[in-house]
Amino acid sequence: MTQADIAIVGAGIAGASLAAMIGDRARVVLIEAESQPGYHSTGRSAAFWSESYGGPLVQPLTTASQPWLDAHGFLHPRGCIHIADAGGRPALDALATEMADCGVAHEWLDRPALETMLPGLRPAFATGLTEPSCRDIDVGGLHGDFLARARRSGTNLLTDAEVTDIARVDDGWRLETRAGPISARLVVNAAGAWANRIARLAGASAVDIQPYRRTIAQLTTNPEMAPDMPLIMDALGRFYFKPEAGGRLWLSPHDETAVEPHDVAPEELDVAIAIDRFEQVVDWRVLRRERAWAGLRSFSPDRLPVYGFDDIAPGFFWFAGQGGFGIQTAPAAAMLAAAVLLGEALPEPVARIDPERYSPTRFA
Repeated sequence: MTQADIAIVGAGIAGASLAAMIGDRARVVLIEAESQPGYHSTGRSAAFWSESYGGPLVQPLTTASQPWLDAHGFLHPRGCIHIADAGGRPALDALATEMADCGVAHEWLDRPALETMLPGLRPAFATGLTEPSCRDIDVGGLHGDFLARARRSGTNLLTDAEVTDIARVDDGWRLETRAGPISARLVVNAAGAWANRIARLAGASAVDIQPYRRTIAQLTTNPEMAPDMPLIMDALGRFYFKPEAGGRLWLSPHDETAVEPHDVAPEELDVAIAIDRFEQVVDWRVLRRERAWAGLRSFSPDRLPVYGFDDIAPGFFWFAGQGGFGIQTAPAAAMLAAAVLLGEALPEPVARIDPERYSPTRFA
C-alpha cells in the first residue's frame, strides 16, 4: 500500500501546482487516471493569460499569479482587443467598467484604430477595448515545471491509477486505485471534470461541478494572421481568435455545451459555427482547417473556483471548479490552497485574497 500524508486526485494543472507547493512539507502522492498527466483540460488549453477573464472575483488570483509566471518565463507578449458590434456595445461598456474597478489597464479604440490593428474588420464592429496586459502562456512548460518541482520535493506520481473507491479509515482515508491501494490522512479533489465522481466516492458534499465542452480549430487563412496581432475576443462571448505559428490562427466559437466527463472530441457543427462567425467578423478567406480539438471546462454553480475543506467529509479538500481560468491562476490558487490545506498563514502574493470567497461551504 502506498502511504502518504496527502493524496491529490488529478495531476492536471490543479493537482500538479498544489503538489509543487506542498511537497516539501508533506508526503504527497499525486494520482492520475490517465497514462500521462494533463491529458484532458490542461493539455487542450487556448493558452492565454487575461486579467479580465473569469470576472472580478477571479481577477485577483490571475493578477497575483503574474509575478510568479513572469519570473519563471511562462508569459510572452500578446495583448488583447475586445470588440463589439451594436448588439455587443452594452457588454463592452460593462467590461470597461469592470476592468476599471479591478485596476486592469484598458483603452478605448475607435473604428479607424481598429482597422489599423485588425485589417479587414467588417463595418459592423465599430468599437474596441484594449487589454494590453494580456499574454500568451506556455501551458506545457508551466505544467511540466510544476510536475518537476513536485517530483524533486518527493511527490510520488501514480499514472494509470483511476480511483475506484474511497473510504474513511480511522482518522484518514483509504483509496482504491487501478495502481493499488493508497492510505492518506487528507484527500484533495483536484479531479477537474471528474470532481463530482470523486466527491461521491468519498461521501462529500454535492457541490455540482459541471463540465462543459469548448471547441478550438486551427485554420489557415488569406491573408495570414500576423504573428504579433493581439488576441481578439467578442464582448458577447461568441468567438475569440489568436495567431499561431506559421501564419495560422486558433479560433473558438466560445461554446459551452454541458456534457458528462469523458475524452471529449470536437463536434463538426461547432467548428462550422466558429468559422461562420469568424467570416462575419473579418473579410478573410478560410483556406484550410488544419485540425480541431475540444477540452472540458468545469464550473461550480456560481462559476467561481472551489477551494477548501468539505463540511461533511472531514479531511476531504476541494481544489476544483476552475473553469477556463485554472491555468492562468495556477500559481496563486495553489499558494492559497496550500496555506488553507496545511493550516498556514497566506503567503504575501495572496495575503490580501480572502479564501472564504472560494470555500465549498458557501453551497451548504
